[in-house]
Amino acid sequence: MPISRPEQPVFRFAPSPNGLLHLGHALSAIVNHDMATAMGGRFLLRIEDIDRTRCRPEFEAAIFEDLAWLGLDWEEPVRRQSDHLDLYAAAIERLQRMGLVYPSAMTRGDIRAAVAAAEATGLAWPRDPDGTPLYPGGERGFSPEEQAALLASGRPYAWRLDMQNAVKRAGEPLAWREIDPVRPDETTSIDADPAAWGDVVLSRSDAPSSYHLSVVVDDALQGITHVVRGRDLYHATSVHRLLQRLLDLPEPVYHHHRLILGPDGRKLSKSNRDTGIAAFRAAGHEPADVRAMVLGQ
Repeated sequence: MPISRPEQPVFRFAPSPNGLLHLGHALSAIVNHDMATAMGGRFLLRIEDIDRTRCRPEFEAAIFEDLAWLGLDWEEPVRRQSDHLDLYAAAIERLQRMGLVYPSAMTRGDIRAAVAAAEATGLAWPRDPDGTPLYPGGERGFSPEEQAALLASGRPYAWRLDMQNAVKRAGEPLAWREIDPVRPDETTSIDADPAAWGDVVLSRSDAPSSYHLSVVVDDALQGITHVVRGRDLYHATSVHRLLQRLLDLPEPVYHHHRLILGPDGRKLSKSNRDTGIAAFRAAGHEPADVRAMVLGQ
């Protein structure tokens, strides 16, 4: 179907300041910026800094420096998630009132043990599209009194989405509009399957929001019309469409671009300290060189 053109399309690049940007980030930032320019739209920069244990000011400063060196410009002020924690809490509270979230206290070790015990009996434990075992959901049926006791116990906990009830509440089948890579003026309808992810985490007692929740809230509040990001987040769009439906948020158009892979065939990662944009700059490369590397020009 043809893309419905808003008066002014809005794109965003939303990195986390928990490491240096690498070529994969350069590709995403450049594609967002170029698409916004081609469509006469706006290009926003959002700093996703909810994880205060890993995010650092020096990494945020490096993001600005790298993007400016690449020749990209963005609107000010830059939105930082850490300035809007109350908005994510409000979204959780709304889902609580709808009876669609529950507190869970199983640790990663508890989950591994439960899955291992089930698989030892010959049961094939379901896994999400990333290959992670689905949450067992033992607390899903807790009474209000049991939930209150868990919250009062002082144990670390997470608020999880009751996926089965959430899908029922969403009603009609979900889909998203994916920009056709061959005909960029058109979109293809992709069926969403949020249930494949099980009872996803939406926040933790030590973290006010998960990526799934904060990204849909931020995109809506910033009026993002086109979400352009890596292919690794393609399947996660199912969860995002579900949350958009539940929270009455607008539906953007999506484009999931290819990933840049390392020599070993895996996607680039800050945690693996893959070569950053700054290293290419220090080695004497020009912005045009990096653009050619990531775009294949």
